[in-house]
Amino acid sequence: MSGLRLMAVHAHPDDESSKGAATLARYADEGHEVLVVTLTGGERGSVLNPAMDMPGVEDRMIEIRREEMAEAARILGVQQHWLGFVDSGLPEGDPLPPLPEGSFATVPLDEATEALVRVVRQFRPQVMITYDENGGYPHPDHIRCHEVSMAAYEAAGNPALFPEAGEPWEPQKIYYTHGFIRRRLELFKEEYDRNGDAFPMQEWLDRWRPEHGDIMARVTTQIQCGKYFTNRDDALRAHRTQIDPNGAFFAIPLQLQQRVWPTEEFELAKTRVHTGIPETDLFAGINTDGAE
Repeated sequence: MSGLRLMAVHAHPDDESSKGAATLARYADEGHEVLVVTLTGGERGSVLNPAMDMPGVEDRMIEIRREEMAEAARILGVQQHWLGFVDSGLPEGDPLPPLPEGSFATVPLDEATEALVRVVRQFRPQVMITYDENGGYPHPDHIRCHEVSMAAYEAAGNPALFPEAGEPWEPQKIYYTHGFIRRRLELFKEEYDRNGDAFPMQEWLDRWRPEHGDIMARVTTQIQCGKYFTNRDDALRAHRTQIDPNGAFFAIPLQLQQRVWPTEEFELAKTRVHTGIPETDLFAGINTDGAE
């Protein structure tokens, strides 16, 4: 199987490297076309790496985040497209402050959907990836990313919708990516406990709320991609303003991850083709003879 097209839709630069990145790298390496669509510029992202917290960085945030995204895409071996909306920021406080006017989460749904439909019709993916209804976590841009992705999946093949956005193209499947899975952390912790070592991500387990539920119960598709965890980690480090190389993302040794949990997890949200669950391939059920 070769020459199929996969589109991953993400809210901000760095999301593509923390959610399903090894899967993207694997499919790109196997000869498929992979496109990351980044909905916003990440302009309101904070500097989370102490080494980058220096004068002038915030003044150049837009430019720096574009440089970071280009390097991450190179490492993953994927194409990348900016949709051009403005980061809404992560509102904090009680009550929450209003979102900045004109930011992505405040743009009318049809406007953002048409912009994504245009890219879908140009790239013509068989498969799309996005976030679930909770956005993976409740950032307003992530939730809007879910809404826009699902709307574009439905609209792209309908010639009556957004007729100025190009020739209709109907993606065959759309998935939610699931990255933060409690059972995975528990298995890693068991390895540390067996050796009598302190688990470096215990705080993450302690903060896990019961309402998160059992994400594994939603997973339909697991992709073997441990070979590409190095690409994932290097792509994450490329987002140097957002990712601390000494932070929690890199706390578990790579070899342990590859041995204990060498997959990334997805949920088949909608499909227009028949496929058997569970899956081990995002392109399962796609008729390659009719790819176009």
